[in-house]
Amino acid sequence: MNLRKFIPLAIPLLIFSCAAPMALDQAGNVRYSQTSSTLITEGQKQFAAYKAAKPVSTNASYRAQVNRVAAKLTRVIQLPNAHWEFVVFDDPTPNAFALPGGKVGVNTGIFKVARNDAQLATVLAHEIGHVTSNHAGQRLQRQQTIGLGAAILGAALGGENAESTQQMAGTVGNLAFGLPFSRQQELEADRIGTIFMARAGYNPNEAVTLWQQFAAYNNARSSQTAAFLRTHPLNETRIASLRQFMPTAMRQYQR
Repeated sequence: MNLRKFIPLAIPLLIFSCAAPMALDQAGNVRYSQTSSTLITEGQKQFAAYKAAKPVSTNASYRAQVNRVAAKLTRVIQLPNAHWEFVVFDDPTPNAFALPGGKVGVNTGIFKVARNDAQLATVLAHEIGHVTSNHAGQRLQRQQTIGLGAAILGAALGGENAESTQQMAGTVGNLAFGLPFSRQQELEADRIGTIFMARAGYNPNEAVTLWQQFAAYNNARSSQTAAFLRTHPLNETRIASLRQFMPTAMRQYQR
């Protein structure tokens, strides 16, 4: 019997369920998830190492804008044990990131796409949404579970091809569970971000505009990877998701 063809069917039985509770309900209430002290410490270490390795921007305008937007956002975000720090890095890539514990990095390249405070708030609030939902901890747990399921399957099938079978199981498990989970986190952070920016006084509709501008930027510079192989959702997918969620976000808009 060719057991390899049954691997995609076997993996769901071997990988234990570790679905995380939703961080946002239909009314727009955000559920904060506590991050472990180990992850917070690691986030602080990695951020310190990043600051040592990457040049910090001296652009006063960029730094002032980030600090201005960050101050408004963090006033409406109640995250225990958060030690917020926002640093602008001299990097032309339009990107930003957030680490457990409230460490946020913003590349100067983001200002090619985010053209006003509300659009910058979209970016920062999205990254903060990853932190308040403990997406780093969830992803770590998921990856550990995928690896465990692959190891069990390889041992169960045994034989001289056990190692290659385990590798195949890990690949299939990542496609089936790892990447979709990552994309689900991105869409969740998008929606949470609109709630945070709305509560801080920024029009959530600017989130749609921001991702439309990102789509135009990306389409001019990168190839389109198949949707099921991407860790991030397609731009069209996240824009459609945001539009569907917008009535909820607008109810939170503090003009």
